[in-house]
Amino acid sequence: MNDRRGYRRGRYGRFRGGPDPLAGRPDAASAVDELGRRILEGQSVRDALRDLLRSGSQGRRGLSEMMKQMRERHRKLRESGSMDGLLSDLREMLSDALDAERRALFPDPSDDARFAEIMLDALPDDVPRAMQELKDYPWRSDEAREIYRQMQERLRRDVIDQQFAGLTKSVENLSDRATQAAMAAMMNDLNDLLEKHRQGEATDEDYQEFLDKHREFFPDAPETLDEFIDEMARQSAAMQRMLESMTPEQRAELAAAMDQALSDMGLQEQMARLQENLQAMRPEFSRSRGSGLTGDEPLGLLDATRALAEMADLEALASQMSDADAMADLDQIDADALERALGRGARDDLEAMQQMQRELEDQGFLTSDGDTLRLSPKAVRRIGRSALKEVFDQIDGQERGGHARHRTGAAGEPTGTHREWRFGDEEAIDVVRTVQNATRRRLAGGGGAPLDPEDFEVAETEAVSRAAVALLVDQSFSMVMNDTWSAAKTMALALHSLTATAYPLDALQVIGFANMARVVDPMEIPNLEASEIQGTNLQHALMLAGKFLDRHPRSQRIVMVVTDGEPTAHLSPDGGWWFDWPPTRETITETVAQVDAMTRRNVTITWFRLGDEPRLARFLDDMARRNGGRVLAPATDRLGDYVISDYVRVRSG
Repeated sequence: MNDRRGYRRGRYGRFRGGPDPLAGRPDAASAVDELGRRILEGQSVRDALRDLLRSGSQGRRGLSEMMKQMRERHRKLRESGSMDGLLSDLREMLSDALDAERRALFPDPSDDARFAEIMLDALPDDVPRAMQELKDYPWRSDEAREIYRQMQERLRRDVIDQQFAGLTKSVENLSDRATQAAMAAMMNDLNDLLEKHRQGEATDEDYQEFLDKHREFFPDAPETLDEFIDEMARQSAAMQRMLESMTPEQRAELAAAMDQALSDMGLQEQMARLQENLQAMRPEFSRSRGSGLTGDEPLGLLDATRALAEMADLEALASQMSDADAMADLDQIDADALERALGRGARDDLEAMQQMQRELEDQGFLTSDGDTLRLSPKAVRRIGRSALKEVFDQIDGQERGGHARHRTGAAGEPTGTHREWRFGDEEAIDVVRTVQNATRRRLAGGGGAPLDPEDFEVAETEAVSRAAVALLVDQSFSMVMNDTWSAAKTMALALHSLTATAYPLDALQVIGFANMARVVDPMEIPNLEASEIQGTNLQHALMLAGKFLDRHPRSQRIVMVVTDGEPTAHLSPDGGWWFDWPPTRETITETVAQVDAMTRRNVTITWFRLGDEPRLARFLDDMARRNGGRVLAPATDRLGDYVISDYVRVRSG
């Protein structure tokens, strides 16, 4: 409506479904934080992402909750009624008709009345044959005649509706010959259209022409022919599922009743033709088999097939969700099917989670190399910062000593590197790079204020000399058995984050050792898993650490070893490895030789002993005395605290 000034007034109403137009984009950074928490608990990247998709994120339902709701919906459908509702109703109606007819015959003393009673008493037990024998019976009772007519109408409507889902709502009298002729013409045209579609020749115009010609039968037809075919195929498959779930006697009786109804309407041939076309075009629907209905309430043919069709949809959707869960890929799920099953809200949750998954890749947090899913350096840095924060949050400043280091740009030497500004920084702001960041953001459509906190960068300064840090982490399977592996990963990520941010010119090498040792790229740490091969090859790990330190002769050299077991493996002369338990003299000798090599480099080793194994404690105490280092025995949840504290202590000493 318009007011007197000519402005058009609008009217606001309640939001009635669909995606929330005011909802923000999923926060990929927050999703990385959620992934990080799982990774730091010991999960791989793929397992962490799968777990995130299962549990949901940022207030959205995950796969587990959706699957739970689907199982509950499937249970309710299965228990909603029994499949023999049509036959039960017809049997009850037939009994009422026969009782009414017998009441009309009883007062008549004629032989015709007695003969009619004998005929009624001899009717077959199954409904279809009884109805067939009564087809030409001369009813004496008007009530019985009307009940029999209703039986015929009910049977015809249920048979047609189970295939076309409510088509007879637009048809008043299926007994009318003109109506039956129109329906036969419609089914003939439909089969012609489907056969043309099977040959790849049907067009949108053909489908529209069919609907225009037979609009009285399909007032709410789907928009496309494929959707129309899907709908009919679902109903047809549900009917087949119901028949296969019945006892042989029930199946034969219902099939006979349906054949009789179709034969009466002259549609038997066209219906058989339709079933053949649907099975050829949508064989996947006919393969959908499962349990039938187990409830007590009798359901009509339409209600029963609808319930079975929805059950089949839920089972197919559950299979899609299982594949999506296994592959950590939500695009495997049919959003339309999910909306039909659980409503618009479930679709919104799915699409939000799909968008989050895409944002993780689009914003550079996840990379995919075939079947391998990896965290990008950007994501590893973020998780490393979280790990470092977790470590610092656990540190008791009075007990262990503070870790904050207030450095100013003037007090240190510029390193030539830059990083994002963080609250509390005292380094000099790099004005040029800050303005460049703000300009790029606004040109990219970021909007907002001329300067945003994320635009600021600072020029790094080096307050102390450079260091070369070798972190040797026991990767043997005992770390998993003793529940120390996740703490070791958290610690390694935290140390990497600390060196990359507070000491960017330090060189850090992480070395994992089990039966053999290897250098671990920091980007691998989140996905690193403990070895399932027996062996703790400390000798090989110290050899690699020595080679690394030899490349940094002018740096402050630091070696830290984290282990929960004494050496049980060493390198053999042929380049392989040897394992034995208890450790052999040769293993201990080869390992001690590498400790002595570190001593000759004037490098002391800090040992972090996990657990209370006496043999390990004696061995590490001996090595500390031999090398001049020290042994620390942190509780598992304080490992990161001890390692970071020791690094900062040695680094600042």
